[in-house]
Amino acid sequence: MSRPYVTAIVVAHDGARWLGETLRALVNQSRRPDRVAGVDNGSRDGSADLLAQAFGRGNLISLPRSTGFGESVAEVLAKLPPAGSDEWIWLLHDDCAPDRRALEALLTAAAQDPKAAVLGPKLLDWLDRRRLLEVGVTVGRTGRRETGLEPREFDQGQHDGTHDVLSVSTAGMLIRRDVWERVGGLDPFFPLFRDDLDLCWRVRNAGHKVLNVTYAVAWHAEAAARRRRRITVSGDHPRRLDRRNAIFVVMANLPFGAMLWALLRNVLGSAFRTALFVVSKQPANALDEMVAMASILLHPFRLLRARRARRHGRKKGYIRIKRLMTPRGAAWRRLTDMVQSFLAGEAPVDSTGRHHHATPSTEDEYEVVPADTGAVKRFLSRPGVVLMLALTAVALVAERSLLGGERLGGGALVPVTGGAGDLWAFYTEGFHDIGLGSNAWAPPYVAVLAALSTLAFGKTWLAVSVLLLGSVPLAGATAYLATRHVIPAVPARAWAAGTYALLPVATGAIAAGRLGTAVVFVLVPLYASLGTVVLSGERRRARRAAWALGLLLAVGTAFAPLVYPLFAVLGVLAAVAFRGVVTSMAIALGVPLVLLFPWLAGLVTSPGKILLEAGLHDPALVDAALAPESLLALSPGGPGLPPFWVTGGLVAAALAALLMRRQRMIVAIGWGITLYGVLAAILVSRVTVEGARAWPGVPLAFAGTGLVVLVGLTAHRLAELRAGGGLRRLGAMAVAAVAFSTPLLAAGYWIATGVRGPLVGDAPDVLPVLAAARTTHGERTLVIKASFTVLHGRTPLIGESELPIASEARTRLGTAVEGLVGGRGGDAATLGKLGVGMVAVAPPVSAELARTLDSQPSLARMSLSEAGGLWRLAEPVVRVPAQPVSALHTPWLWTQAALVLVIAVLAAPGRRESGPETVETPPAVAARMAVNVAGGR
Repeated sequence: MSRPYVTAIVVAHDGARWLGETLRALVNQSRRPDRVAGVDNGSRDGSADLLAQAFGRGNLISLPRSTGFGESVAEVLAKLPPAGSDEWIWLLHDDCAPDRRALEALLTAAAQDPKAAVLGPKLLDWLDRRRLLEVGVTVGRTGRRETGLEPREFDQGQHDGTHDVLSVSTAGMLIRRDVWERVGGLDPFFPLFRDDLDLCWRVRNAGHKVLNVTYAVAWHAEAAARRRRRITVSGDHPRRLDRRNAIFVVMANLPFGAMLWALLRNVLGSAFRTALFVVSKQPANALDEMVAMASILLHPFRLLRARRARRHGRKKGYIRIKRLMTPRGAAWRRLTDMVQSFLAGEAPVDSTGRHHHATPSTEDEYEVVPADTGAVKRFLSRPGVVLMLALTAVALVAERSLLGGERLGGGALVPVTGGAGDLWAFYTEGFHDIGLGSNAWAPPYVAVLAALSTLAFGKTWLAVSVLLLGSVPLAGATAYLATRHVIPAVPARAWAAGTYALLPVATGAIAAGRLGTAVVFVLVPLYASLGTVVLSGERRRARRAAWALGLLLAVGTAFAPLVYPLFAVLGVLAAVAFRGVVTSMAIALGVPLVLLFPWLAGLVTSPGKILLEAGLHDPALVDAALAPESLLALSPGGPGLPPFWVTGGLVAAALAALLMRRQRMIVAIGWGITLYGVLAAILVSRVTVEGARAWPGVPLAFAGTGLVVLVGLTAHRLAELRAGGGLRRLGAMAVAAVAFSTPLLAAGYWIATGVRGPLVGDAPDVLPVLAAARTTHGERTLVIKASFTVLHGRTPLIGESELPIASEARTRLGTAVEGLVGGRGGDAATLGKLGVGMVAVAPPVSAELARTLDSQPSLARMSLSEAGGLWRLAEPVVRVPAQPVSALHTPWLWTQAALVLVIAVLAAPGRRESGPETVETPPAVAARMAVNVAGGR
């Protein structure tokens, strides 16, 4: 019989305090491995040096801190060719030190049982070396892990022998390589906890045995399970992650009938345990229980994919596995123990089961991670969180005049009234009984606001306030997250996000109440990030990114239609340069057309409205003659904007990038996008729509994105120049100071001046209270201010003022209003036929206009004061008849909802691959573009 070939793999992550002993134990094995390899997952405590000293640099692989255990092992095996048909893999954690004869004992047991494919040692506690941790593991239908040991049970040989078990830990696991490759190894979906159980379950379904060999001993510190080191592979709490993985493993590996019964038990049991945790004042445990269960229920397709991958041998293997699982009565006994503990005044026992059966030791010096300041402080110390908190503080101080009012409104923003139910009713009804009546399609952004208002507990004002007043910190957050794969240096990324968030487009949009531009400003960084993924070339990720990009592009187009043609031009150019992304780009550009079709079709008849956005189009909000220096400084004109020199530092830093000899393609692409946005802004600012110039805020947001990303990507060159000393060092420091002047000056100026514009936090009600009270039979009220509008018993909702009115009715109304104001008689009868029963004049009411209206025999004054005037028609008022509704209206709304759901599912992240994630950053994309352009000459 040939000698087995053993490959030992040690995975380390901040485990230097244990790794030294682990490596010494490996070197001193009575039967040494034939090949060794080490993996360091971004350790910061010298673990990589220890591995390099023990194995040599050639046998060490360094991976990011977020890499899971299974991904690390898969990465090693991908680089190590198979060594024959009898090769075994010995997996060791950095906190698991095997006994001198551990490997020899495992191989001896494997030789005695040819069906054994996975073997594990008896695990003892690292500090109290007599205490048992594990002699094999099983699991119940609710996912609780069971070791069959009593708490703090000492090893006295009572469990010795070789036992057929459901699972063993990956700490010291010995597995045949051919079996590993046949079943797919450790699932990367489980970066931590329960990955061993899932692997062993699949091995048993493949017809092999899993054995625990107690004559092989290893001492395990359980560093991750006991919080002895920070967990970086997931942002979830270990308890939550363990519970979620526990349920998922059971649901993915049980046969269909048993899975349904287990799912019902888990849902009911989870609800009961959550209630017990709440009443026993354990909110953290209750939250973990709820979130873990919700993670399973809200991602059914993820579970279906996992079950499909495990379908082979599942039903047949369950016959053998069922006898190894926790007996059915054990779950009820645990539940009884929980209730008894609660009634006795104790905390309910942890329902998830410990990762191992060891209980924490009070004398354990490593129980708390050194230098760990707690989850909250760690979260608050992250650069992205610090940036968003700083931007939030800046926004709150600058918007101090808008906070605490009863009704946000002014400028382009209609005073915010109503709730989520009102918006849903407005969006779904076919005939809108407002103004002069309309059967046109409601603006699609109303549905977005209605959905957000629903999430905001039905409060439309809260949703609008977050989107508009919170657009600066939101834009900073999206810019920071969107550039995580684009700008590797964290300081440069924080600068880029902060600079982008404080561009004049944002502060101008807030001052003028431009909700559409504010939403688009938040979304533009996501467009750039998803567009980069679409261009990355990896088909599956690019396709998901294309669906997500299309969905977000539809949202942006609903608020500001100009977004679509601006992005479409860039998308077509990208598809020409990158021929392999034509389909993905077609998806991204096609989704908005499909979702917004009826409404977009209406824009074809009025193409000028493409340049408008959500809200009112007021000439007072736009500069009639925008200065060239304003556009070059990314300032779109209008109220609430800083001086042009505030953004001068950003432009100067971008100009300095032109002097760099390297990364010329990146500089060219960044400046190309910037000039494209500026040229588009120039064209938009010269077009007149409905009597006023269009506002160029959206194209300048594109231009600002190009400049900010350009400077951020070339920021690392400053460090190189500074290291050169002399004039280069002075030049680098000058460029850095100039670049940082933009966010600092923008924040300081905004704080000092506040929001200077028509937007106010206590906007008056457009409709007089008396008029609303007297509207009892559907009469409408004509409100005269600088222009005129017709209201129906209340202040209009967001979006209602944008509904088109039939040209004939509007012409008749306009003629009647002119005659009424001019003192011509007989116009009140026309108003009555249009359903108008009252005439309201907004303050201040001129004496001449009051006398003119009083002189009309068909008008009777109801009130006149500084708050305005109100007159009632003496003529008969005809109720406006309902207009016919399209037969396709309701079916299309249902179709639209179904399409949104389907696209959201297609855009959702799929299962992570076991290999390292490859996402091309803009340097790589730029290089590919240069090759494509050169090849096309």
